[in-house]
Parts: sequence; structure tokens; C-alpha cells
Amino acid sequence: MTRTAELQRKTNETEIQLSLNIDGEGTSDLETGVPFMTHMLDLFAKHGQFDLTIDAKGDVEIDDHHTTEDIGICLGQALRESLGEKRGIKRYGNAFVPMDEALAQVVVDLSNRPHLEMRAIFPNQKVGTFDTELVHEFLWKFALEARMNLHVIVHYGQNTHHMIEAVFKALGRALDEATTIDPRIKGIPSTKGML
Repeated sequence: MTRTAELQRKTNETEIQLSLNIDGEGTSDLETGVPFMTHMLDLFAKHGQFDLTIDAKGDVEIDDHHTTEDIGICLGQALRESLGEKRGIKRYGNAFVPMDEALAQVVVDLSNRPHLEMRAIFPNQKVGTFDTELVHEFLWKFALEARMNLHVIVHYGQNTHHMIEAVFKALGRALDEATTIDPRIKGIPSTKGML
């Protein structure tokens, strides 16, 4: 069974081509126009063992909002599509990742019930030219389109870059666990019979 997805999204603000293989080797080929997001998505793919290709063009001359948001939408749609009926998956994933002085935790449930709960206070509003409020925007759209329950907690940290980096590494690792096929699970891992 190949668990992959390819999609395109074109609006007046952005144009995105994305492919995802959740049973990959952690390779990425990313052109987002938003350097900090490129860095974070590279970490996400590496630590999740996902193969991820993104070619995104957006109105970054205004700001990074539309591009970051639409990448989250596309990535969420690709994750949902690649999982199909979710037969045999572990469904839940939990990962703690330290990054120097920062510690982040991400917990996911591929439940078909979208929700983002985020507990993070970033010391700075920007990392380079990137607005740190866009981390929430990206994660919310990702959770919404993937239809997953996503909890993100930054337990502590002082360096905003380190804190966000720990989040994206933990996100990849938690989703790697949740999407893993467990041979003990027969069918869909829910008493409802569907996810």
C-alpha cells in the first residue's frame, strides 16, 4: 500500500504544489519563499521520516501570512489523503523534543475531529523576518485540513527559534508514531468503526 498524496492549490495570493510520502526516508525538496518555514518543514520531514516536496509561490512582498497558511492547508489535505481509511495505524502519537534550553511536546490523535490546543509563549514576535504568530496559524490550518486533534505545548524556553524548532521536530515525530502501521491493529482503530 502506497501512502502518498500530490496536490495543487492556486489562489490569487498563492500557488502551491505539494507531494507527501508518509512512508518515506525523511528527504525534502522545499521552495516556500519563506526561509524560516522552509527550515521548519525540513526539520518536520526529517524527524517524521516523511518525503516532502513543496514548491510555493506567494505574495511574500506583503508578508508571509498567506503562504504559510496555505502550506498548512495543503500539507493537512495531503496527510489526510495519504492515510486513506487509516486501517492499522496507531492513531495516537506523542513526542517530547528538547532544543538546547527549550522543551516542546506534541500530542496528536488522527481522529477526524480537528482541534488545535496550543500552549506556547514566544519571547519574541519575530525570528528574523518571520512573524512568530504564524506558527499558530500554520498549525491550526494543518490540524483543520488533516482533521486531527493536535496539542502543542512548549514547556519552557528562552530562545524563540529554539522553541519553534522543538515544536516542528516534535510534530514530525508524533505524526510518525501516529501514522505507523501496527500489525496488531485489525482494521480501523476506533470502536466507532471509522475515523
